[in-house]
Amino acid sequence: MAEPRKKKDLYQVLGVARGADEGAIRKAYRRLARKHHPDVNPGDKGAEERFKEISEAYAVLSNTEKRRLYDEFGEVSLEAGFDAEAARRAREAFESRFGGAGAGRGPGGAFGGLGGEEFAYGDLDDLLGDLFARRGWSGGPGGPGAGRGRRGADLEATLELDLAEAARGGEKRLQVARPGADGRLLQEQVTVRIPAGVADGGRIRIPGKGAEGRGGGPPGDLWATLRIRPHPVFRLEGRDLLLEVPISVREAVLGAKVEIPTLEGRATVTIPAGSDSGTRLRLRGKGLPDPTGGPAGDLLVTLQIRVPRGLDAGAASKLEELARFDPPDLRKDLFR
Repeated sequence: MAEPRKKKDLYQVLGVARGADEGAIRKAYRRLARKHHPDVNPGDKGAEERFKEISEAYAVLSNTEKRRLYDEFGEVSLEAGFDAEAARRAREAFESRFGGAGAGRGPGGAFGGLGGEEFAYGDLDDLLGDLFARRGWSGGPGGPGAGRGRRGADLEATLELDLAEAARGGEKRLQVARPGADGRLLQEQVTVRIPAGVADGGRIRIPGKGAEGRGGGPPGDLWATLRIRPHPVFRLEGRDLLLEVPISVREAVLGAKVEIPTLEGRATVTIPAGSDSGTRLRLRGKGLPDPTGGPAGDLLVTLQIRVPRGLDAGAASKLEELARFDPPDLRKDLFR
């Protein structure tokens, strides 16, 4: 006999007890989301999938009605078009057929033994999912759930963006091959609406653009994972932009005003007199915007002194004259 299909319990995903209150669920989600967020784990596929799993679990358990139905019916309650009343009638019909007292339910809505033997179809979620998908069960023929098929599978796609596109948001076209209900691949161009300030590794859900459903069931969704292409001069760190700016010895010693690039065009920064190589200047709000409406990141400018090369004898002599202005014992801190 085939083993029942295993599913992940949403409470276990968040690491909370079934009786946990809203505060405990919210606290667990925030802790796990911070740990597994794609911004904190760039390029880590495992963390990305874990973050998605955590977010989906929280979306259900933080919603009073969704949590109530999940506690009663399990994962099948999350399917599009789920009818709780029809599911209850299906359950009652099953228990009536096999004998309600002998078909007790175990933890999480699972049916227990029939005459001491484990019920091979698995938990209530599997049972109701099969009934709805194969028979359009609604508690009787011709009921409100009759003819309901199985929802189509979700699809995954990758969408590449320039850094400027990620910053300003907008719309992008994505060519998708969607499996049809008859097994054929349907080529379709899908429009993806991108919020301003999306993060590398972020995911956008496009409802109804997954595989077609079976037996008249609804289509799945398309999940687009965003990848931001490397920029020639900017480096991304969270929502902050990092930029290295070369300056001359004269500019470092005497100070200067220099032009630098930003995502919005050119800007002028003031280099303080006496700046060392590695000095960092901060331009607040010149990084990536926050798609949730929070403060934008900053532009962090690191100064890199470029020394002159190929000096002739006269220029070298003048530089020697300036040696008396060098700080005394530059390397004393190396030997503490």
